[in-house]
Amino acid sequence: MLSLRANGVQLGVEVFGRDADPLVLLVGGTTMLSWPDALCERLAAGGRRVVRYDLRDCGGSTTVDPEAPGYTLRDLATDAAMLVAALGAATAHLGGIGVGGMVAQVAALDHPGAFSALTLVGTRPVAPGPVDDDLPDHDADAMGALFSLPTPEWSGRAAVAAHAADRAVLLGDDPERARATAARIWDRTPSSAPSAHAANQLGMVFSRLDCTPRWRERLGDLAVPTLVVHGRANRFFPVGNGEALAAQIPGARLLVLDDMATALPDSAAGEVAAAMLDLPST
Repeated sequence: MLSLRANGVQLGVEVFGRDADPLVLLVGGTTMLSWPDALCERLAAGGRRVVRYDLRDCGGSTTVDPEAPGYTLRDLATDAAMLVAALGAATAHLGGIGVGGMVAQVAALDHPGAFSALTLVGTRPVAPGPVDDDLPDHDADAMGALFSLPTPEWSGRAAVAAHAADRAVLLGDDPERARATAARIWDRTPSSAPSAHAANQLGMVFSRLDCTPRWRERLGDLAVPTLVVHGRANRFFPVGNGEALAAQIPGARLLVLDDMATALPDSAAGEVAAAMLDLPST
């Protein structure tokens, strides 16, 4: 684990692989643990220097006030571009998962010279809030059940992990993996404040960001090879969102995983890593 300064903030990062290998930069969604260890290890074994990092107000990155972030989506996109330079690379293959995929889209559009390829996992081409008419919104039954779950006692590690497992069941993800990941996230949360734990566990800070202006209408300008990965069982961002992304990004490849819901499962690490390694490294 390292902390690097980029765009005026400290970003918590973890590195896999050799420094001399081409860089794959993985945006947390919102923490770096959204990206499974197994995938990072497969990419490193394939000859890539893999760096996953926490967004602001999460994990090892600068945390100020998750309930009132003083930055925008475009600031987070600039963080990604500046982090490439801070890591000593000319360009990177950029990956974004969930809300991190929104950061990655804007980063690739706003800073095209910083990125040589793009991988978007389980995300959509619009910000949190009202969805476009042609895009499927969150599954209403799943959202109703999620919002009915009691709020955990954020100061209790076991309670937070159990809450994550309950959420995973409702979303179609592996509850035991979710429990273990939540415990790791809890251990890495830099503050005992409930708002900090909510930001790390639920990504709540992202819903409070200024995400204007829209970027969906610019997706046709992307000129980097792009892989879109989506779970057919995703109830949070249904698969039509991934299909729309792939249709709007010139030349994008769509990889739909039948057994994937919201989280990227370890069982898919080999297939996803192979697809990512097929993209240009420079």
